[in-house]
Amino acid sequence: MLLKELISHLETIAPPALQESYDNSGLIVGSVNKEINAALIALDCIESTIDEAIEKKCDVVVAHHPIVFSGLKRFNGSNYVERTIIKAIKNDIAIYAIHTNLDNVVTGVNAKICEKLQLVNTKILSPKKNEFKKLVVFVPSEAKDNVLSALFSNGAGVIGNYAECSFQSNGTGTYTPDSNSNPYQGEAGKREQADEIRIETIIPVHAQSQIIGAMQNAHPYEEVAFDVYPVEAVSQHIGSGMIGDLENEMDPKDFLAHLKNHMKTSSIRYTNLPDKKIKRVAVCGGSGSFLLNAAKGQKADIFITSDFKYHQFFDAENEIVIADIGHYESEQFTIELLYESIMEKFPKFATHSIGHSTNPVNYF
Repeated sequence: MLLKELISHLETIAPPALQESYDNSGLIVGSVNKEINAALIALDCIESTIDEAIEKKCDVVVAHHPIVFSGLKRFNGSNYVERTIIKAIKNDIAIYAIHTNLDNVVTGVNAKICEKLQLVNTKILSPKKNEFKKLVVFVPSEAKDNVLSALFSNGAGVIGNYAECSFQSNGTGTYTPDSNSNPYQGEAGKREQADEIRIETIIPVHAQSQIIGAMQNAHPYEEVAFDVYPVEAVSQHIGSGMIGDLENEMDPKDFLAHLKNHMKTSSIRYTNLPDKKIKRVAVCGGSGSFLLNAAKGQKADIFITSDFKYHQFFDAENEIVIADIGHYESEQFTIELLYESIMEKFPKFATHSIGHSTNPVNYF
């Protein structure tokens, strides 16, 4: 298939618009029209990743971390980033990164951690604001169902656990077509009245253009009357980290053993353990210290993440346990997540999980 078919699937599960401003997710090397026969899934795309892609005859690497975060001015192989890009181009291997946009969706990196830790009642730890707008469109009654179907099939009308949400009210629209018009009903130069339905629905900001385009294509009017308004709604499907509960509370030391086993980590840095048992668990793959206050605010007993600095551990203040399991260790199952997603969509496409660790950190 063409690379753009794989990218279309990946951007459906994690829209690029959801990545953080500092990020560089997307196609880093290669053409969207490149024909691909096999993909290698990795956490990091470094030289050894490209070597394995060559060995396994993969023509695209799908990596969680972008190999390029900022602009490159030279390509002379002076560092591992340049050497990786040069080797990928020489061997006609595309590189696609799916980073913080995959972190920020409810079915992404943190959902996989929750699954591994067997958490229930999971939800976004810190939902993003201003991720929705309200779309209002005026439709003749006989076209209502077609327009609603177009809206809903493109992502409009989702509020929490409910889909196809809208509000409708009846009214009368007026318009006077000019001589260059091709009206759905009425004549040029004569004011027309039409029974119309006002449809209101919520749309995600990242899909606004797609939804409006689909609505206009389904609408019978030559000129569609619609409005888009900002709203203060908070998304329950987009945001940072996740939080959930253990089905059965655990002794703190027993939970650390559970964490070590299920997250396949050889070392955990953690703060003082409480006298009470662990029930509510917050997680964030990668560097998650920025979510400590959110974890406290959600009354988590323990916060599992990585990259805490020494003085940041004091911020637990015996209100919560901080458990730093390592950056690679916290995100390693992202490979499994992407592999499963691609295989479900393209069961006959040759997809491989990387066979070696790219973790730059060793433990003694």
